[in-house]
Formats: sequence, structure tokens, C-alpha cells
Amino acid sequence: MGYSKHQLLARLKELQIDFSQYEHPVVLTVEAQAKYVGNVGGALSKNLFLKDKKHRYYVVSALADTKVDMKVLSQRLGLGKGGLRMAPEEALGEILKVPLGCVTPFALVNESASHVSLLLDKGFKTQERCIFHPLSNDMSISLNAFGLDKFLKSIGRDPTYIDMEANPPVGKDQPPDLASLVPSGSTVLPDLPEKTPSQDSSGNHPSAGNNSTAVTAKADKPSSAVQNVKEKSVNGVQPSIPSTDAGNFVEELLDRTSTLLLSEISEDSIKRHGGQLGAEVANNIKKCLREDLKNLATIFKNTAYTEGFYAGTHYQPKRL
Repeated sequence: MGYSKHQLLARLKELQIDFSQYEHPVVLTVEAQAKYVGNVGGALSKNLFLKDKKHRYYVVSALADTKVDMKVLSQRLGLGKGGLRMAPEEALGEILKVPLGCVTPFALVNESASHVSLLLDKGFKTQERCIFHPLSNDMSISLNAFGLDKFLKSIGRDPTYIDMEANPPVGKDQPPDLASLVPSGSTVLPDLPEKTPSQDSSGNHPSAGNNSTAVTAKADKPSSAVQNVKEKSVNGVQPSIPSTDAGNFVEELLDRTSTLLLSEISEDSIKRHGGQLGAEVANNIKKCLREDLKNLATIFKNTAYTEGFYAGTHYQPKRL
């Protein structure tokens, strides 16, 4: 278990850090947060949890109106233009110990985040108060940069503030200016247990017909139609990136399922399997779609996560 909101607030009080706290409904974006604390006197922040190709993790924390170009930032770290990407949601829980929408510099209090690099916007230094979530997105706290620094130093961190909007040239004679901020260690996530196929996220047990026993029966050999569909998926047909619209996402899932279902039902398959056709089709669909749908779901979550972050770039808070 990671630090809780109440433990963090107690830690701030113990360090005699001056802060104000504001309770509000759960919010997932800077824009939503602004509706509740945009007028309390303080600069809103946007926070992003990233990883590179070597599984090194970064928390980027910036003012809501600071423009952060991930490609430029990646180059400045010496990772190339495409070296940074969104960290998977499971890493939020395993490393930062916070749920979606709660990324914050305060999450580095957890031992599991000891190898995470923190990049802070130098704009925080110009603000009288800055607003962050205290490990939970049903509350916001405001404090000054000195208070944030005091907290970070108390957990062994040396705060590093950078110009997030800078775009210095990087080349043979111009090394990346932020290369020293790349973590020296890497965090390896444990293998997460795979969810039982017959149980959905709410704990309900879906079925593909009235005969639940037949649905879970193991097929001896997938039909040639399914093999063709699987080969097509493996040989380069990647899942398209869904928008954050849940309706469109569901439609894409249904389209994939119905396409595979129709490919399974043929004259030949009916002759071969007879009354067991339902069980055969159900098992083959599970085999062929499981990874595809998991990938789509992950992309959907990451897309929503990314849009929540970038929504902050469209919000222009009032300057103090």
C-alpha cells in the first residue's frame, strides 16, 4: 500500500509546510479541476507519467498553460524524438501507487517510485501558490514552490526545475541538455495476473449462449477461418487507436467480434462440429480476440489519459 491522502497531509503538517486544502468531486482533467479551485488563488498544474523504451519512468509536472512538447522533451533527454510515451495504467498503481487522474510530484514519497525522475516546470517558481492533487483527485492543495521543495528534500529528492518550452538544438556538437535527468536505474513491473476469461471487470460471468459448460469447453483445433483471421492480425493489422468516446470504442469491439463470428460459421464448420458448433465458435473467438481486445482496451485507456493531460494546454488560468 502506498501513502494515503491523509498520511501525506499529516506529513506536510509535520514538516510545517504552509498549504491550503480544498475538497471537491473527483476530477480527471485540469479543466474539470478548474471549475472547483480555479478561483482560489493559485496556479493549476498538469502532471504526466511517462516511460521510455528502457522502462525508465518520469513524472513531468508543469503549469496548466505551459506548452509541453513530448517529442522535444524526449530529444532533450537524449532519447530521440519518439523515446517517450505514456506509462501504462498498471504502472500508476505499481510504481506511483495512485489511480488514474492522480499523478502528482507527491507520489514520489512512495519507495516504489525511488527510480522515477521528476521534471518540474520552472514556471512554478514565479507563482505565489501552485495547486496539486495530494495523491487523490477528490482534493486539491495549494502551496508555494518553497513548500514543494521542502517536501521533496525531506524524501531525499533534489528538485530540478527546467524550461519546459525550450527547444535547444541537439546534435553532434550539442548534447541533450537534460540527459542528466534520465534515471540511472529501471523499474521492472511484476507480471500481473491475467483476468479469468469468463469473468468481466464487474465480477459478472458473461456467457455466449445458454450452455455455459459448452462455452468453456476447450476446442481441439481452431477452424481454418479463425486461423486466417489470427494470421491476418499477427501479420501487421494493428488495432486502430480509438478515441475517448466510449460509444465508438464499444462499436469497434462489436465490429471485430461480429466479423470473427461470421468467419467461423460456414457450411464446413457446421458439418464438422454439429451440435458443438456453439462451443467451438465461442472458444475460438476467445482465443483470437483476447489479446486484440486487451490491446484495444489499453490503447483506449492511454488515449483518455493523454487527452486528460493535454486538456490542460487549452486551459488558460488567470495570472496572479
